[in-house]
Amino acid sequence: MQEILKLQKKIVPELVELLEKRYSILRAIYYNQPIGRRILANMLSLGERIVRTEINFLKSQGLIEINTPGMTVTKDGEEILESLKDFIHEIKGLSDVEEFIKKSLGTKKVIVVPGDMDIDNSIIKELGKAAANYAKSIIKSGNIIAITGGSTIKEVIDNFPKMNNIHNAMVVPARGGMGKKVETQANTLAARLAEKLNGSYKMLHVPENLSEEILETIIQEKEIKDVIDTIHKADVLVYGIGRADKMAIKRGLSQEQFDRLTSLGAVGEAFGFYFDKQAKVISVNQTLGININDVNKISTHIAVAGGKNKVEAILATELNKSNGVLITDEGAAMKIIEYLNGFNTQE
Repeated sequence: MQEILKLQKKIVPELVELLEKRYSILRAIYYNQPIGRRILANMLSLGERIVRTEINFLKSQGLIEINTPGMTVTKDGEEILESLKDFIHEIKGLSDVEEFIKKSLGTKKVIVVPGDMDIDNSIIKELGKAAANYAKSIIKSGNIIAITGGSTIKEVIDNFPKMNNIHNAMVVPARGGMGKKVETQANTLAARLAEKLNGSYKMLHVPENLSEEILETIIQEKEIKDVIDTIHKADVLVYGIGRADKMAIKRGLSQEQFDRLTSLGAVGEAFGFYFDKQAKVISVNQTLGININDVNKISTHIAVAGGKNKVEAILATELNKSNGVLITDEGAAMKIIEYLNGFNTQE
């Protein structure tokens, strides 16, 4: 298969490029349907004439329908998308990319989905689907799964299938609450995942940025202590990765705290911990939940993050995580390789 793909890329590269383009257009329509032609062209940074030509072709093949609200993907189109997924992955050489990043970072596994979130934001749905499929393959009966909140992890839960072969699973939020959107908070997502696993869940109703004195008092409460003890025993951790500067703002840190993080060289944030470029924890957001000792004991970490702007954060949080699984997009993966090659050259 690989040899045939290499020959195709050498002898008829234009066919490979055309296949990738049509796949991207069909996928973008699927995730944003119903959608108009002009919006689609802007979303993919393609000329309207190119989009019009390709849409006419996809319609002639019965892969899309065009109605007043916009374009939608047909059943045949959905089947083509699913069938092409692995082929596109191989034709882009992403298996080699995954292996290189895995060895360079020292992680358990790397999964790269085709596409670039900076060009097509619907790639976040592909990240969610890939993470859900991987989590589904490793979660066992009796497991405790800890998850963080955020829009990326919401996509993971949205794409998680109903599993009837799992028993006595427990889902817990990894840390106290953050953000104003209830639908992306860890408590909400934990309850939704538990339902899909036919399991149970526990909630941690503790806001961010409480003082140490208040946290010490709260942790004495039996109900809170019970949840914390369960979090400490987690078998699987699913989390998103953020840029330190953006997460500091989201978490409502003061200007003094923000300046301190900057001076310490914070570039990445995950589950309330801030990391520098050497992958060292330099600060912890004070809230109840998972701590760094717990993290090191958890057998599988599933980190989900995409976009070139998060590359430094990804490297900072995932370096030397032997129990870590990184799921990212092609755009970020290629940028990660640039960073890694540059780092090796400097050495």
